[in-house]
Amino acid sequence: MEGEITIVSNPTVNVRLTNTISSFESMRRFNRGITIAELKGKLEMIVGASPSSMELELFSVSDIFLQKMDDNEALLGSYPVDDNCKIHVIDKSGQISEFTDVSKVEKFELPDEAYEKRTDSARSFMKKRGVGQFNEEEKAKKRAENAARRDEEKAAADALSVGSRCKVQVPEQPTKLGTVMYVGTTDFKPGYWVGVKYDEPLGKHDGSVAGKRYFECENKYGGFVKPLSVTVGDFPEETYDLDEM
Repeated sequence: MEGEITIVSNPTVNVRLTNTISSFESMRRFNRGITIAELKGKLEMIVGASPSSMELELFSVSDIFLQKMDDNEALLGSYPVDDNCKIHVIDKSGQISEFTDVSKVEKFELPDEAYEKRTDSARSFMKKRGVGQFNEEEKAKKRAENAARRDEEKAAADALSVGSRCKVQVPEQPTKLGTVMYVGTTDFKPGYWVGVKYDEPLGKHDGSVAGKRYFECENKYGGFVKPLSVTVGDFPEETYDLDEM
């Protein structure tokens, strides 16, 4: 009839498929006239999930979530499915694909002695060219730097005394005032450390770390910092007059 407009719709649609069982994405063509229940039956052969445990989500071409496809009796074509849309299959059974479960893969480990004898390994390459841990000059330089740092920390620690008022300045942290409570080495980390009782609850503990007590203070008032972060001086403890608040 003159003036009539006829809309021709493609009976099939190409969609991208993703799922929670594996990280693979695939492209499949389906007939718009099949039901969602029939679609799940076809998807079982593709993703390996049981239709009864499937939940389907529809995404646009640009991966924007559109809606759930939860009516098993509805036709695929009744949903706004266009070419290159994505259907994401959620497997509610929680199974793991045998292709992605690395816990079942037998791991090969080459003994260190055998690896040391190989001439085509990364270790052999680095040894020949003296790079990384095999760069003796660089190793000597680092040893010297570490020794100088330790000497500097020890000198700074020796200049501190327990009971002194102090200011603690750690990069990217607010300045804190407190009292030096401990100076020396610790069991939790190498080097010299200063235990500080802060004036405010800005610390991490009560003076004990990993079950060992180094000094006494209220919980959250204690902290350990490196000696170079501590400056001793006349830093009176702040008091707050309630009548002025």
